[in-house]
Amino acid sequence: MIFTRASILFRLIAFIEDQEGVAGMGKKKPLEPSDFPVSTDARKVVTQDGKPIADAGSEPLAEDVAERLNEDAARKEEDRWAF
Repeated sequence: MIFTRASILFRLIAFIEDQEGVAGMGKKKPLEPSDFPVSTDARKVVTQDGKPIADAGSEPLAEDVAERLNEDAARKEEDRWAF
């Protein structure tokens, strides 16, 4: 299965919205700073303590999602300390 950058971005946005309850599910808790950095376990994205947070469908996609989530979390942490 081939994923374009746009499709990966849309999946990532949908994942984040679902985590925040915006997508209507509202059952999952948002990720906390203590969950980072996230990593991968085959096709899954997992928190530091090994709790699965997403099934990306493929290992390359899981790695890309984990990398993007970690970059976003690092950027938010930097912004928090910038003020």
